[in-house]
Amino acid sequence: LRLNKTPPNVTYKRKATGGISVSFTAKAPSITEKDICDVLHEYRVHNADVLVREDLTVDEFCDVIEANRHYVKCLYVYNKIDHTSIEEVERICSQPHCTVLSTYMKLNYDGLVDKVWEYLQLVRVYTKKRGQPPDLTDPLVLTAGRHGTTVESACLQLHKSLVDNHDYTFVWGASVKHSPQRCGLSHSLCDEDVVQIMVRKVASAAADPFN
Repeated sequence: LRLNKTPPNVTYKRKATGGISVSFTAKAPSITEKDICDVLHEYRVHNADVLVREDLTVDEFCDVIEANRHYVKCLYVYNKIDHTSIEEVERICSQPHCTVLSTYMKLNYDGLVDKVWEYLQLVRVYTKKRGQPPDLTDPLVLTAGRHGTTVESACLQLHKSLVDNHDYTFVWGASVKHSPQRCGLSHSLCDEDVVQIMVRKVASAAADPFN
């Protein structure tokens, strides 16, 4: 596992012949062409194309070759802040990927929930019918890492026909410059946006629950 890291931006492709070709687009990378060739030879790879787009270490390049690493987000939660000084709490909170709470006094539960939503890249989207207030009790939950957070993703979660018959969508919230804004299927939504999905007039009433 690789905690709180992203896969190296490196393209590695083995080939049958032609030797090893190494290219860099990153400025002053820490790893050298010789380092890459030495690592490849250790893995008994003698023909490959490598394109390095960012700075990385030898260990990170080994991860690229292994191609079996899992990159996951990790949040460190420190309990019992009711027994901790303010200075120590501030020090912990200043560290990356850390948050605090007190289960005994039920402190900062909301902060923990917000952090979990952030780390899971979850986006809550509320739906609205024409002429009615938005339904803020039962949001759609979209995931950036899986199915995406676009208007199309929201439509698919409701019913596939909403994509097939989609005309446009009114969006209120942080993802638009002004509310409401008329958007298409590719528009990316932000957490707690409100959408009113409009379908073409030829669509049947069954495929038009929000129009």
